[in-house]
Amino acid sequence: MHNGEGRTPPPEVSLTPQGVTEHVTGKVLNFDSRLGIAMVGLMLLTVLGVVGFLVRVFGDDGGFSDEARHKWGYYAAMFGFLLVTAGSAPVAAIGFRWTKSHWRRPLSRASELFAVVGVLQVLWFIPLIFLLPEIDLNGDGAFAVGQDRRTIWMEVPIGAPLWWDTAAVVALALCGLAILWVSARPDMLELAQRSNGSRTKLWSRLALGWRGTERDWVVQKGFLAVLGAFYFMLLIFVHTLISLDFALSLVPGWKDSIFAPYHALTGMQAASGMLIFTMFLMRNYGGYRQYLSVDPFWCFSKVLLGLTLLWGYFWFSEFMTFWYGRDPAEQSVIKLIMFESYKTAFLLNFFFSFLIPFGLLLWNGMRKSVIGPTLAGVSVVIGAFFMMVRVYVPAFNIRQEDLGLHSLADLTAVAGKLPVSIDPVLPDVWDVFIILGGLGAAALIYLLGTRIVPIMSLWETKEGLLYILFRPFIKGRYMVLGKPE
Repeated sequence: MHNGEGRTPPPEVSLTPQGVTEHVTGKVLNFDSRLGIAMVGLMLLTVLGVVGFLVRVFGDDGGFSDEARHKWGYYAAMFGFLLVTAGSAPVAAIGFRWTKSHWRRPLSRASELFAVVGVLQVLWFIPLIFLLPEIDLNGDGAFAVGQDRRTIWMEVPIGAPLWWDTAAVVALALCGLAILWVSARPDMLELAQRSNGSRTKLWSRLALGWRGTERDWVVQKGFLAVLGAFYFMLLIFVHTLISLDFALSLVPGWKDSIFAPYHALTGMQAASGMLIFTMFLMRNYGGYRQYLSVDPFWCFSKVLLGLTLLWGYFWFSEFMTFWYGRDPAEQSVIKLIMFESYKTAFLLNFFFSFLIPFGLLLWNGMRKSVIGPTLAGVSVVIGAFFMMVRVYVPAFNIRQEDLGLHSLADLTAVAGKLPVSIDPVLPDVWDVFIILGGLGAAALIYLLGTRIVPIMSLWETKEGLLYILFRPFIKGRYMVLGKPE
């Protein structure tokens, strides 16, 4: 890999505080031509996504009316995918920082950087809020539950779910950006001291007077703890609102008390897979091999294995409740999202989210490697996408004529029972454009973020070096690892 001046950097990096600073800041200050090519390709994908979106808005039978809702199923699925991957990724930095794990240091900033994708999530969400069916109000200003559809909004102030859902999504994005900024302030000072021109002013302002005093570090630690707690709570809240308002409440007969935590758990699993894949790219193509040994992959694979087993347990609990109860409405739901209408998406979801990662990570040799956890991580990300397809696409494609009703108010008359003859909806060319555009835009925003904030945390990496010593023992030398506090 060549830097901006055409010179080839040395193959090894001096793992000293000074060597780490020079190497990581150099990655930000110097522009790699391969990174530019990747950004151009991602921009083209983003343009395709914009074209697909515009066709959905202004094309035939387009817009945001109830009659046009069925055309937005894959758009909604893509928003769910962004939430369970990029939206859930910062939790890894939060959780592993709380547990004071040493192996998380090379991936903490990569995890926090996914907060910049929160900007895309907010923009992506705005059209969705106008696609929900209207909820009638009774005379006293409270929501009339059960008139149009069953929702979680009972006796709440006017403005739900539009303002509550929007406020939750925006608050999650702002909290993630705040965590990224608080964590990156020490690194901003390092970049400001090694750059010149307008970038020096930018990083100096972002550092916001950081001096590295004891008080600065204590305040940073406190803010990261508080913001991390708020982010985790907001993330679960957003998963709950999105999964119930945009999926469960749109499907008659779908009553599932564990669906919201199941949705959130899928986010934890998919985010873990996404971070492992990100570490693989950093190690093999980003020039960070010296920091990313087998240990982070090995340790993270254990977490991913546990989440995979928990995902299987949640799915089995959901399935057994519907199957064993034998209620006609519940039978129609599992036929819709699992075994008939969207059977292919469900099978792909089950294989990629459970069978494949479980089969790979079951073996010690695969867990204690780089390629094994990476393959499992990619698998769960693919599985999460197909889960979003089988959940959101049918929810957005249930029409009144499919139910044999004249209005949604007639749902109570049929006890919310779905017909089993609803055909699956395959993506058209505009749906494919929207999916590719969403993936491209998310990756592009992430790469642009790495041009401002180092993808490897300088201060955490250098802090980790303080806890490492190599001591002789008998005929060898062994690493002695300290534990902070």
